[in-house]
Amino acid sequence: MTQTTQLKCACGQTCLEVQGAPIASVECCCTSCREGAERIQSLEGAPQILTDYDATPYVMYRKDRVQIVSGSDQLREFYLTPEAKTRRVVATCCNTLVFVEFAQGHWLSIYAGLWPEGARPDLQMRTMAADLSEGTTLPSDVPNAGKHSVSFMVKLLAAWVAMGFRVPKVPVFDRLDT
Repeated sequence: MTQTTQLKCACGQTCLEVQGAPIASVECCCTSCREGAERIQSLEGAPQILTDYDATPYVMYRKDRVQIVSGSDQLREFYLTPEAKTRRVVATCCNTLVFVEFAQGHWLSIYAGLWPEGARPDLQMRTMAADLSEGTTLPSDVPNAGKHSVSFMVKLLAAWVAMGFRVPKVPVFDRLDT
């Protein structure tokens, strides 16, 4: 039997279910993730997203293993710029970051703060550490890759192969202006 985990926004109105094991549990240090997190966490009532060392924690899941159970009417997408290929999806009921999706990506980077206390998958790696400001010190508890590591890319490719090279759509029907 495949394990199902229920994830909720800060106020509980928006709920997702994820099935099985994640692709990876990561903290992204790229400029885009940090800027997006800063903008979202500055919204009224929004929970803290960034770690003390400016990383954005995500648990990456295949799109075919994620289901929006409730609150889809609360989801809004936003892009850092009109040309951006990455969308961030926020539950506007409480301004909680729900996930980040890359254009033509087969996975969702689900905000790790959605996991119930003690249920979040263990962190496996940090990526894009080279984008951090000089002098930023990262913990040494997991690998801190300057860019996307080969093992990171292999995990993504293996998930895509397992999905039969499909790229499911995740509909969000409105935009958020930040």
